[in-house]
Amino acid sequence: MRRIGRVGRVAAVMAGLLLTSGVAACSSSDGPGDALDTFVKGWRTGDLSKTGFVTADGARISANDVFTQLQALSGELKKSSLLVSAQGEPKETGDIASVPVKLDWTLPGGTPWSYQSTVRLTKRGSDGWRVVWEPTILHSELTAGDRLELRRKTADRADVLGLDGKPIVTLRPVVTVGVSPEKITDEASLFKQLDPILKSVNVSIDLKNVQERVKDAQNPGAFIDIITLRRTDYDKIRDRVRDLPGTVFAEGQRELAPTRPFARALLGSVDAATREDLDANPDELRENDQVGHGGLQQRYDAQLRGIPGQSVVIARKTPDDKIEDSQLFSTEPVAGKPIKTTLDIATQNAADGAVAKEKQPSALVAVRISDSSVLAVANGPEGGGVNTAMTGQVPPGSTYKMVSTLGLLDKKAVTLDGKVDCPKTKKVDGRTFKNSNDAALGSVPFRTDFAKSCNTAFVNLAPQLGADGLRDASAKVGLGAKWDLGTEAFTGKISPADSPTELAAAAFGQGATAVSPLAMAGATAAVARGQFVQPKLVTEPAPSAPAADGPKLAATSLQPLHTMMREVVTKGTGKGLADVPGKPVSGKTGTAEFKDGAAETHAWFVGWQGDVAFAVMVEKGGAGAEAAVPIAERFLTALN
Repeated sequence: MRRIGRVGRVAAVMAGLLLTSGVAACSSSDGPGDALDTFVKGWRTGDLSKTGFVTADGARISANDVFTQLQALSGELKKSSLLVSAQGEPKETGDIASVPVKLDWTLPGGTPWSYQSTVRLTKRGSDGWRVVWEPTILHSELTAGDRLELRRKTADRADVLGLDGKPIVTLRPVVTVGVSPEKITDEASLFKQLDPILKSVNVSIDLKNVQERVKDAQNPGAFIDIITLRRTDYDKIRDRVRDLPGTVFAEGQRELAPTRPFARALLGSVDAATREDLDANPDELRENDQVGHGGLQQRYDAQLRGIPGQSVVIARKTPDDKIEDSQLFSTEPVAGKPIKTTLDIATQNAADGAVAKEKQPSALVAVRISDSSVLAVANGPEGGGVNTAMTGQVPPGSTYKMVSTLGLLDKKAVTLDGKVDCPKTKKVDGRTFKNSNDAALGSVPFRTDFAKSCNTAFVNLAPQLGADGLRDASAKVGLGAKWDLGTEAFTGKISPADSPTELAAAAFGQGATAVSPLAMAGATAAVARGQFVQPKLVTEPAPSAPAADGPKLAATSLQPLHTMMREVVTKGTGKGLADVPGKPVSGKTGTAEFKDGAAETHAWFVGWQGDVAFAVMVEKGGAGAEAAVPIAERFLTALN
């Protein structure tokens, strides 16, 4: 078998042909095999100057013309990789010889396509052998004027599944609201009425942009899309919006979660491929392909999107100037594979609703204590943007007293009723620490210091905790460890506590310590459970390197810590949760300074009720009791 070799990128080869084939071609006075080798070598290298060509009727044709026709015939395949090999020696019949040639294409996406064609050679009217140029060299069914083109069939995108194995992101009905310039009777009146109608379903549009697109429209009958609404939202405004002269509508389907805010920052969205997507994935994507952007949809896009089917066709112009396709090869699309998560619809809806009413950016993560499943990941007020719930890096404030207290109890440095002084201020190496609202409790049982969230009591206890105690307690509840949930997550950075002042600050969640709401929800679940088990979110495909389970926490430490966290709700800073429906709530409030000298603080609450542990954080929310506790109350009330 004569092996011609890989014709790299056919377009590059053809460019070379265009530059070199102006040289007069010659015939081969040796056998047809030598002429064939010269031709196929020239095809490989892009230099056909040593190959002589004639047409099927015996007329001479230049290599430039061969190049032009080959390029035109290759059509959309001209950028695909091609390997050509002769199948044996040419067979001579008088002045004519022929040999089968195998062409092995690699189509976009890596799909192979192989077939045979025939190369004919002749020495008639010449002193040597020449290649008979004809479209059938490229494919036996090609004729002059044809083109090889690709037709594509998109694969069905897979769903994102929830805890119960049912879809949470799936195709849902939508209606695109648009305008048609030729139907607009009063543009100013149209947009003046349309804007408040859309705002009634919490949708804002860029009116100036829409007006510019109407003005620039080349076709008066164009459909200028304004917004795509879920069918449920559209139905709320249907009668009002359809009465506006100029509006037009198109029904369709899109991959959507149950509601607009539903775990939006975590899940991401599915939208038409952008120019950036197309440039980054030229072999995989085409215009109007649906692509995951952000969150899980982007991370698992290839799996969810599947593999498109494609066909190679001969595109042939008919006498009435239409294009007819004749299929040569096809592959069927392979549907995407779903990913399974632990998100629970009821819990997620409760979390989304809880943060929606807080004007400041906020986050809530809920974890099932019994198996560490992440039930909800909410970012308020609208759900989108940065996934602070999982990747935020903020000081935990007094919620970290839960961790410090675990360390103090493990070291037997405190007891429930042992007294620890809570002065108004406490100075360490020249730095003054104080309590919220300049409170001073005096010498009180430690359980009171904890319930009332006394900072200076923890400053007093910091030397007994030590850097080692802070580090060990943090590690026992999984903070700062490497987790693998199948998506990006920040598990915490623990203060080195390498000076008396840094240790004092770290003891009540300030200093260099930073966490995410996810990290604190996982730590709270560990305290409630009595052992750290890494939170899990994506279960299929299973993460490759989840963190190992932590050691069982000492019962002698857990019992008093549980008691104190319950008393935060019954007697302390979390009293706003004392009357929520359902089982008793335990937890810890937090107020976190995030900038030296700044009056603004982040608000926190971490806790659990029944089998659900959770963490709430409000950026610049003030005190935990004032901003985070109301969110926790709304969440638990909705959940129950």
